[in-house]
Amino acid sequence: MKRNKKIVLVAHCILNCNSKVEGLSQYRGALSEIVNLLVERGIGIIQLPCPELTMYGIKRWGHVREQFDTPYFRKHCRQIFEPYLQQIKGYLASNYQILGLIGIDGSPSCGVNKTCSGNWGGELLEASVNKEKITTWEMIQARGVFIEEIILSLKESQIEISLTAIDEDNLKKSKEKIINIL
Repeated sequence: MKRNKKIVLVAHCILNCNSKVEGLSQYRGALSEIVNLLVERGIGIIQLPCPELTMYGIKRWGHVREQFDTPYFRKHCRQIFEPYLQQIKGYLASNYQILGLIGIDGSPSCGVNKTCSGNWGGELLEASVNKEKITTWEMIQARGVFIEEIILSLKESQIEISLTAIDEDNLKKSKEKIINIL
């Protein structure tokens, strides 16, 4: 059977939940419900790097968007996305279709529709003054920092792709949205 020349980009943790901050994964390894959908439809999968993992490693603690919204982290996001941008250009030049990018809503890096937000800095949890501050956060309607930088990189290269995201609290609806971009 011939290849169908259709590809999606996926947030790293869709194929490897082990990249998430300890305690945040809601599934065991890969998000099989979504991965199986892509495989069954013959869609190629490009796993994007996890900017949090490549910057801070596996033993990092949870962050909010505001902590990643720095020139240094944004530069890191651009740098790790650059090889993938070149792949995308190569595929497009060879008549492949990049059907879309699937992010993870709620992520401070890979959220497409919503991200976690809080007025955090470098506070220590033990300090009673800071404990309430750093345990208080909310979901807001905004993109994660990595997704913002990907969009800017694609725009600078005059490439448009569809964006959707997995809401881990509503996989059924997420699956429907993904089907719509396929």
